[in-house]
Amino acid sequence: MATMEKGKLSVHTENILPVIKKWLYSEKEIFIRELVSNAHDAIEKVKKVALTEDIYQADDDAYAVDLKLDRENAILIIEDNGIGMTADEIREFIANIAFSGAEKFAEQYVKEGDTGIIGHFGLGFYSCFMVSQKVEIESRSFKQDARSVRWISDGSEEYEIGPGERQKRGTEIRLHLNAEEASEFTDLARVSGLIRRYLDFLPIPIRIDGAQVNRQKPLWTQQPASLKKEDYTEFYKYMFPHQGDPLFHIHLNVDHPFRLQGILYFPRLAHEMDLNKSNVKIYCQQVFVTDQAQELIPQFLTVLQGVIDLPELPLNVSRSYIQNEPVVRKIASHIIKKVADRLTQECKNNREEYEKIWSEIAPFVKYGMLSDESFYDQAKDCLLLEVLGSDESRKLKTIDEYLSESKDPEGKRVHYASDLQTQGQALRMLQKQGIEVVHLGTMIDSHFTGFLEMKRGDVKFVRVDAELHEHALDKDADSQILDDANKDIKSRLQEVFQKAVSNDKVTIRVEALKSDEVPAMILLPEQQRRMAEMSALWGEKENPFAGEHTLLVNTKNGLIQKLGRPGLVGADGSSAVDEKKEKVARQVYHLARLAQGAAGPAEMEKYAQEIFSLLQEMV
Repeated sequence: MATMEKGKLSVHTENILPVIKKWLYSEKEIFIRELVSNAHDAIEKVKKVALTEDIYQADDDAYAVDLKLDRENAILIIEDNGIGMTADEIREFIANIAFSGAEKFAEQYVKEGDTGIIGHFGLGFYSCFMVSQKVEIESRSFKQDARSVRWISDGSEEYEIGPGERQKRGTEIRLHLNAEEASEFTDLARVSGLIRRYLDFLPIPIRIDGAQVNRQKPLWTQQPASLKKEDYTEFYKYMFPHQGDPLFHIHLNVDHPFRLQGILYFPRLAHEMDLNKSNVKIYCQQVFVTDQAQELIPQFLTVLQGVIDLPELPLNVSRSYIQNEPVVRKIASHIIKKVADRLTQECKNNREEYEKIWSEIAPFVKYGMLSDESFYDQAKDCLLLEVLGSDESRKLKTIDEYLSESKDPEGKRVHYASDLQTQGQALRMLQKQGIEVVHLGTMIDSHFTGFLEMKRGDVKFVRVDAELHEHALDKDADSQILDDANKDIKSRLQEVFQKAVSNDKVTIRVEALKSDEVPAMILLPEQQRRMAEMSALWGEKENPFAGEHTLLVNTKNGLIQKLGRPGLVGADGSSAVDEKKEKVARQVYHLARLAQGAAGPAEMEKYAQEIFSLLQEMV
């Protein structure tokens, strides 16, 4: 067997610099975030050192990062009064690509978990070559006997280093921008906007031509006990202008098993929600990273707006990093729990205020429970039902509250209406008997009711026109009809309507209802209705009334009683009387369909023609 020779891979700057310059970041503007973050790190470092060592003091030692714009010469300067660098440190930290000095510094000066230093990513400085044809660094170290040093590079494998002229402690980076491609980075409005986007909350002033442009104080790092509702509202309006006041907020502060801070807001929802767009801004130690980290925020929570700060998140985070990082799933689970906890807390301790916002958050809560069963398990006690009173009042109850006050003999049926107009007859009939009806009027409810039945096992949702509640029947009136001399009225009505409807998919049911207002109504089995509604959600239009359904004929109604009298059904042998009776019965059926919204345009035109014809015969 041939002897194998061992060797070492070698990476050369002439090979890797073009790659860094082109592919390190997806957007050129990121270089400002990287360089200002490095300047902030330099200031944080000198603050740490000053606690234990004597440092070289500048004339003006108020910590700040200064940007200077030279539009005429296409030069951008970024200067700090931080820790500075010696010539050896520049060779080690700047000329040695992909080496980061943050970890080495932390080993010497910083306790574990007590660092405000961001720069643990290594390649950030080289992002400036995406926009620069030449970069100059002038730096003076914090050490008392340090000398100024100057470093120059055009992005090739060679650089120059030698004595500098800087008198103050800190570092100045001078970028000679590519005039045609990067002149925008000497425009005041453009650079100010980038500072506010990426670095608005760094805890040191960032100035452009002497004027501070960053807000500096992030609300999420403060203790909730020290803040008022007005503070949260003001911060929300600053972050998300033109949104109005939020409905409520959640302040996050986690140390274990991961570090996380942030504030999430529940906004007033627009009519259309883009569930693929995240409205939460992700930061790393107060530096903006991305607002496209959908994996951190479960889809049903993308309606939330706010800020999450993850100190361990790399600034140049990629989508694949977030998708594959195990801690991301733990963060998502924690956020779900905190949202559920806050909703439950509001419902339990602040019920009156919670009810005021329920109509706005109800679709989100229901969608969340359908999307994530753990959210249902954690938030089920804050789920409310809108109960319709007979006096047109409305009140909100939990399912348990509804069931405990229900007159249902089984004690588990929830009677509901999805359309207050087409189901109005059946709704009022139940209300007159003191039976409470729940309003479920959103598209999601048809699926959500089935989900609740499955999860609870002790509840059944029944639409007001799906079956006839026994409280709506007038059993005494029914008995009186049977005992009367006209005891064949039910069978006659059965025959009349079967001939008039002439459809073997329609079952004719003749009963006496307590109300005499309704001549007839259509009942559709709950399961059949739900299947049709689910099909509609998937874009499959299907008329549930084209299938099997029941026509309930009310013998207590005056018109129905006339249709059942012997004289009207042909006692004198006149076929004309029979025909008129069938025409009237047919219109009763048609009107019952119209009341349900079950007739299409063609059917409505046909019904209208039949009614006009009948009216002509009566004149």
